[in-house]
Amino acid sequence: MQSEIKVGQRFKFKILSDNRAPERQAVVTRVLSNREEAFGPEVDLYFAYWVEAHELPKTEVPTTLVFQRGTDENVYLDGRQVSITLLT
Repeated sequence: MQSEIKVGQRFKFKILSDNRAPERQAVVTRVLSNREEAFGPEVDLYFAYWVEAHELPKTEVPTTLVFQRGTDENVYLDGRQVSITLLT
């Protein structure tokens, strides 16, 4: 499964299980494979790739977020499914 998101790409995301959660924005800082995350081959059954991002607006100490793209085509943040909208 190939990643469509690239380093520097901005995107909006929302946690789907929390109706009150606001839509937030972030910018991609790294896109990593399971091997680059130092996971064994069994993880390939669950996750396709990992995306590290900094939440926007930027702060003095950036908030790093780690998203996982599942082999089920869904995206997760802290184990919760999120929707992603790429920004141009």
